[in-house]
Amino acid sequence: MKNPLIALALVAVAAAAQAQSADPLKAAVAADHRSVGNVARDPARHPYETLSFFGIKPGDTVVELSPGGGWYTEILAPYLREGGQLYAAGGGARFKAKMDSAAVYGKVKITTFDPAKGQLDIAPPGSADAVLTFRNVHNWMNDGSAQAVFDAAFKALKSGGTLGVEEHRLPAARTQDAKASTGYVHEATVIKFAEAAGFKLAGRSEVNANPKDTADHPEGVWTLPPTYALKDKDRAKYQAIGESDRMTLKFVKP
Repeated sequence: MKNPLIALALVAVAAAAQAQSADPLKAAVAADHRSVGNVARDPARHPYETLSFFGIKPGDTVVELSPGGGWYTEILAPYLREGGQLYAAGGGARFKAKMDSAAVYGKVKITTFDPAKGQLDIAPPGSADAVLTFRNVHNWMNDGSAQAVFDAAFKALKSGGTLGVEEHRLPAARTQDAKASTGYVHEATVIKFAEAAGFKLAGRSEVNANPKDTADHPEGVWTLPPTYALKDKDRAKYQAIGESDRMTLKFVKP
């Protein structure tokens, strides 16, 4: 090949492809079935680093609580498809339609999960290697079901199993609203729920930290991207802050 720059570029592409094939989690994050909008948020959400911190392995049985639109499901489904199992606890019509839209989601099992109504059978008792929740604790605090959800996670996990929690973080010096109406939660509050359920704190990660987030916005966390609750008002200001400051906590069932 005459052009050395092209040759170097091809070598780099080949090396990247080899790295992905050697690391199935990297391959799942890079998979082409993921939506363009979700991929664009990777720099803010750090999926590879977050799931690595939680210790999720391809052969695991994993429960994803309240998967919403399926942001993390897009990664977990292919990652666990061959040797593991993904339970999606909850999910409305839009999520179910997404699961029916591609073969990559064919093994995902959707379970009934409506904490406000006491529907908490997220997976067979003692069956899961990990239960994961991303930005949901404030919703459960709002409807008064948070402790029941943590208890259900404990019940679903095997001994030695992991509970992984990512949540918008309220600075410790601020007063915690019992309903978490701003969307922000104290780390100490999450740890209290987990320990009351029987979990032991196993680790903290700052991979989803954002020191630019002051957590005191007019419309709470929804002021920030990707929601932009104020629409175009001060949009550049909130865009510069970026997505929320978030705790990333790992608990273990003894």
